[in-house]
Amino acid sequence: MPERSIQEQIVKYLGDVHAIEEQALPQVKAAPKLAGDPTIADAFERHIGETENHEQRVRERLEALGGKPNKVKDVAGAASGPAFVLFAKSQPDTPGKLVTHAYSYEHMELAAYELLRRVAERGHDEETVSMARDIAEQERAMAGRLSDNWDRAVEASIAANGEGDIGKQLDKYLSDAHAIEAQALQMLKKAVDIGGDPQLSSDYAEHRAETEGHQRTVEQRLEARGAEPKAIKDAAMRLGAINWGAFFQFQPDTPAKLAGFSYAFEHLEIGAYEQLRRVAERAGDEATAKAAESILREENHAAETLWNGFDRALDASLESLGVTV
Repeated sequence: MPERSIQEQIVKYLGDVHAIEEQALPQVKAAPKLAGDPTIADAFERHIGETENHEQRVRERLEALGGKPNKVKDVAGAASGPAFVLFAKSQPDTPGKLVTHAYSYEHMELAAYELLRRVAERGHDEETVSMARDIAEQERAMAGRLSDNWDRAVEASIAANGEGDIGKQLDKYLSDAHAIEAQALQMLKKAVDIGGDPQLSSDYAEHRAETEGHQRTVEQRLEARGAEPKAIKDAAMRLGAINWGAFFQFQPDTPAKLAGFSYAFEHLEIGAYEQLRRVAERAGDEATAKAAESILREENHAAETLWNGFDRALDASLESLGVTV
């Protein structure tokens, strides 16, 4: 494989984060109308201007280094924005789903800027390092505003369902968690093989075992409540995860992309279990609340492990590409 320069990789990573910002814009603009709560809506409103600024800064830095936005990725990103809105509107508890998915997306952005910063540091590009650090802090702050409002998201979701039977709503949250775990398992099966580094693969394998335990715990809670997992929904989400695995295998820097995406997915799970715990407490189901709390500890630990492995993932990616630093 011919050697590639670190400068080429900086430009590539800038193109990737620009595509992510292009995807974020239609989502964050639509979110306030779907939030179901004024405080949550305000958090999204504040982030619109930030996101516009991020896109501009990244585009200008990309052009300054002789690159240009990746139109294929940007078009795909812009097209998926409306799809996100349609997804949110199709959910009966849109506020909760909206906050959970936005929380996950903020962590995908945070991971992307962290990886960009580390690539730029290897290339001694201080201007890109500074920009990536600044934007990452704003993405982190936005994620914090969302996580500060799990209670409001749950209240807005329950209100959107017209109160009704809180027990049935809890069954739905459990079924959603079961579907997410099924998706996580399929992705982690791929991750073990394409981690790019023995330690990273070991970390993915360890969390795969934990995830199997999470799925069993959720199934047990569903059975104890006399409910069943939604088999059709689980099957659809498993198919999506298999497609992601194929996507990763065709990426030229799979270890870094895998680590960043997995980090975002962990926060999708964290958001889901934060809300599940609160709904279980409201329904008076102490066993489910305790199960959610236990799983949350392991999901948070897995996210921290992924973050701590970013340097390994990036080094594995650069090595696989023949990049000289």
